[in-house]
Amino acid sequence: MGFISQLDPIHGLSGAIVGLLIGMTGVGGGSLMTPLLILIFGMAPATAVGTDLLYGSATKLCGTAVHSHGRRIDWKISALLASGSLPATAATVWVMADFGLEKQKSGLFSSVLGVALLFTSLSIVFRPAILRYTQRHHKPIAPLLRGLLTVLIGLVLGTVVTLSSVGAGALGVTALLLLYPELPPTRLVGTDIAHAVPLTLVAGLGHWYLGSVDWMLLASLLTGSIPGVVLGSHLSAKMPETWLRLILAAVLVIAGIRLI
Repeated sequence: MGFISQLDPIHGLSGAIVGLLIGMTGVGGGSLMTPLLILIFGMAPATAVGTDLLYGSATKLCGTAVHSHGRRIDWKISALLASGSLPATAATVWVMADFGLEKQKSGLFSSVLGVALLFTSLSIVFRPAILRYTQRHHKPIAPLLRGLLTVLIGLVLGTVVTLSSVGAGALGVTALLLLYPELPPTRLVGTDIAHAVPLTLVAGLGHWYLGSVDWMLLASLLTGSIPGVVLGSHLSAKMPETWLRLILAAVLVIAGIRLI
């Protein structure tokens, strides 16, 4: 009872709202939860990022199980992404620890997060247009080159996600659309979610090592996010996807500008 009594219902409600939006829009929790923790709850940027990374890993693990059951994951592409993102994550954590960035440079976290949110909002708005363009003008890419580019995307995502907790979802799927337009969007989403689990887990554990994870906050968020994701997934088929995408993009633009 002692542990349960320490759970914050307000944080649980926030987790439920974000989980609901994740289920309806497919966008990862980083672009929604981290700005909420910083701008509404006044948390230090580094702690918000670290806590949200582990929150995202746990939430997306559930999504990976669903997509894996539906055979909507390309494990080879996911492995290529991870071969770039995990070393980049480890290197970024090492630099943060060596220079004490998580304690001394909160402005850096806010700025990186703000820029990542703006790029994420653009990717959300223009994703359908990008998909149509790549499907019409797709030219075959040599397998070796495409594999190297996939690893490079993973490297960029590992760095950005570790610093901001944003990008594993919206930015990752948009980048994969450009390289693999022949794959169904649902398979790309499933592949990206599967890759996001080890990425956010390693990055989150790195932040835990640096002392920037609030475990009680994480537990409170998860009490709401898991049922929220389930409910949002059921509602997604009934909601107008275009309006959801535009509203979400507008929210991210406002949050990104405020953080920058």
